[in-house]
Amino acid sequence: MSVSRLRHTGTIGPMPIAHRLRLSSPADILAAIPYLLGFHPADSLVVIGLEHTAVRVATRWDLPLLPGALDDLRPLLAREKADATVLAAYGEAALTAPALDDAVRFLAAAGVAVHDALRTHEGRYWSHLRPCPPEGVHYDAAAHPVAAEAVVRGMVALPDRAALERTVAPVTGAARTAMDRATEQAEHEVWGWVEKADPAAYLADGIARVRSAVECYERGGRLSDDDAARLGLALWLVRVRDEAWTLIDDRPAHLTLWRDLTRRLSPGLVTPSAALLAAAAWRTGDCALASMALDRALAAEPRYTMALILTEAIARLLTPDDVGERMPTPEQLDREMGPPLMSWFTPLLRRIAEPPA
Repeated sequence: MSVSRLRHTGTIGPMPIAHRLRLSSPADILAAIPYLLGFHPADSLVVIGLEHTAVRVATRWDLPLLPGALDDLRPLLAREKADATVLAAYGEAALTAPALDDAVRFLAAAGVAVHDALRTHEGRYWSHLRPCPPEGVHYDAAAHPVAAEAVVRGMVALPDRAALERTVAPVTGAARTAMDRATEQAEHEVWGWVEKADPAAYLADGIARVRSAVECYERGGRLSDDDAARLGLALWLVRVRDEAWTLIDDRPAHLTLWRDLTRRLSPGLVTPSAALLAAAAWRTGDCALASMALDRALAAEPRYTMALILTEAIARLLTPDDVGERMPTPEQLDREMGPPLMSWFTPLLRRIAEPPA
């Protein structure tokens, strides 16, 4: 398949044990979906994969469905050992009914059970497979006990997808002015490093900044504008970026750090930090956030390899466990890449201002 911007995948991946919910009614499902996705969907098809009655995976497509949109769903459900599904389509009947018909046919042909297929609009739902009153069934997702349980488990549901997009949008106003000033100073410092012709020293400084930043955010701290700008520039050295990538694990600090840098760095310099945010979000199963981060990364550098790899993995509904071996260690990266060279500065120097006269 060709790699393109993600338009249709939402959240995928096994639910963390601490977040796993048990659902037994249509209202339970509809109350849980916003927390599984991270936002309240609209004009969407959501497929919930169940193992017995426990949610294993949730994935979302924009409506109307494109041809072949569901093709990777069958292997995803098999990987996650989902033995049944529940479908939910959000929007008016003219939009949602054809999508449910397509999904039910697809899953039947794949030999996957469909417990129910729900159509929901303006606080009411209708079953596509079972008898249902013509006026539908009223439900209140916000007041439902499942929603309360999800909140207790630390899950969040933003009002809509646009609200999630704002969590990775560039800062504005005084914060933007301050970061632009810090970035200009950091760019001048880069040229000083280049004049020293010592890429090993700059690499060591960048790697130390990565590790220090992770520790800072794990303590609940936040980088100064100057340090955020210096780290953001250093990440353009692939070896520094890969150091950060190898460190990503289940600690929330990684999401917090790379989201913060993705918002604060100037749009032309955001690509490595946005790609790292995507990797951290993908690891948690939050492919909606990962997709938005990749949009930011590729808008600045459409050929950025890490972002393209993650884009294809998410488009194929893969999880991190599906891609095979773990990330290499820093020692393995050093062996594979060899001694630092001045050419390592090239991707960075192409993106910063000319040195001062």
